[in-house]
Amino acid sequence: MKNSNYFKEPISCDFLVIGTGLSGLYSALYASNFGNVCIVTKSSIEESNSYWAQGGIAAAIDTKDSIDSHYEDTISAGAELNDSEAVNIMVQEGFDRVKELVEMGMVFDSDSSGFDLGIEGGHSNRRILHALGNETGKAVVDFLSEKIYKTKNILILENTSVIELFSDSKECYGCLVQSDKVKKKIVINSRSTILATGGACGIYYNSTNPSATSGDGIIMGINAGATVVDMEFVQFHPTVFFKDGAKNFLISEALRGEGAKLINHSGKQFMKNYNPNKELASRDIVSKAIFNEMKTNGEKNVFLTLKHLDKSLIKTRFKNTYELCLREGVDITNEKIPVAPAAHYLIGGIKTDIYARTNIKNLYACGEVACSGAHGANRLASNSLLECLVFSKRAVDSALEFSTKIKKIPKKILKISEQISLIPSEKKLEKYLNLRMSISQIINNHVGILRNKKDLLLALDEISSIKKKDLDNKDIIDNRILNLKTLSYLMTKSALLREESRGCHMREDFSSKNNKWLKHINWKISSGTLRFSYTNH
Repeated sequence: MKNSNYFKEPISCDFLVIGTGLSGLYSALYASNFGNVCIVTKSSIEESNSYWAQGGIAAAIDTKDSIDSHYEDTISAGAELNDSEAVNIMVQEGFDRVKELVEMGMVFDSDSSGFDLGIEGGHSNRRILHALGNETGKAVVDFLSEKIYKTKNILILENTSVIELFSDSKECYGCLVQSDKVKKKIVINSRSTILATGGACGIYYNSTNPSATSGDGIIMGINAGATVVDMEFVQFHPTVFFKDGAKNFLISEALRGEGAKLINHSGKQFMKNYNPNKELASRDIVSKAIFNEMKTNGEKNVFLTLKHLDKSLIKTRFKNTYELCLREGVDITNEKIPVAPAAHYLIGGIKTDIYARTNIKNLYACGEVACSGAHGANRLASNSLLECLVFSKRAVDSALEFSTKIKKIPKKILKISEQISLIPSEKKLEKYLNLRMSISQIINNHVGILRNKKDLLLALDEISSIKKKDLDNKDIIDNRILNLKTLSYLMTKSALLREESRGCHMREDFSSKNNKWLKHINWKISSGTLRFSYTNH
């Protein structure tokens, strides 16, 4: 039931789902079989990373493929930092979740021989299911959204911001929200809360993510007492359309899977100089290679050429990419595409176990906001939507087992939330927007593909100039500023602490892997202060 204007105060539900990407939608639809669901998003369903995901869903469904092979490819891409149990669960149960989607009526692209499976970097077999050519995310989100709109016991609150989770650092009781249309605070009391808010790469100036993907769920979680882990691992997508004055957009990895080649400004193919798998190497390797070519030649981009491919294949299989590039004056059937890497996917997030549980009772997390350990230090292409399906179901199953009843929100917590002011001054709002732009450029320039101690310290100096004592924690804008500082600090300090190069975390000053860093950097707020600790892998 989509009704952003409906507020029965306070709202009470069995399952509170925050976020409307694939994780949020799938968990909400599944949870509706067991109780009342309230799903909250600060924008709209179409604003999620899932909606814009082009590649597809990886699953070993071909008879020539195997789950073991998918497991091995995932571990290899993750640079030995994966949680092997989480990987095994993802590839095993992912197979079943994809089959269930098909049985529900989801249509993936196919030909006379069956599913038209693609191949992407890091995969040893064709196992990428796609829909509407390279608009898989949109197809799956639209499919689930249609079912959700028809489900009476799901209340959808769009354009509704979560101000904070109700938590005493031991249990979660729901959250406090504000609707853009109803200018007041609304209390949501829930039996279980599932965070599915997506990642944080929208904080980068150059990103494939919508600007709304700004780590809100991660900050909600850590403020509520949850542990956050692996925040140094930010995956950059190697091929994002780059042209001065034009809007950046993703150029699907599937193009390289079908034979597209990367060339530099001299027209030379260069990937053979970096890895024997060339264009089909994992994302961290391809991104670093492109970055190195750009730096060596003093250029802002390289090119992707498809001119040797069949024009009808390009126009049908990659219809969306063809049309987007044509809008920017590039006909990809006979012209090369200017591309450069951009921040794409945050591998770290709220620490969860294999059941999607956080360390806070009744609080679960799934999708990009969570860190189950399945991706290790670098995500294998098209495993993200698969992880969403697997762990969103596990979150609901866990909630059914461990969150048995709605508990009243303690008066002490409610009293604190009542003091938060929702009406910002124009001056404060302007300050926040300017600061957000400044931080995004700092992170982009100093916490990018290739990091070093000097740049990271420069970024930390800028971030640390935002003083907590100068902010009013009862003011909603000052809260956003503090959250922005916390997120950027977590990502930068973690990158400084990890003195090695592993997966998508690459240091110029520590250029190789070091086995003493087979461990994770954990963050938690203790006595009002962010503190880190290490756990061995």
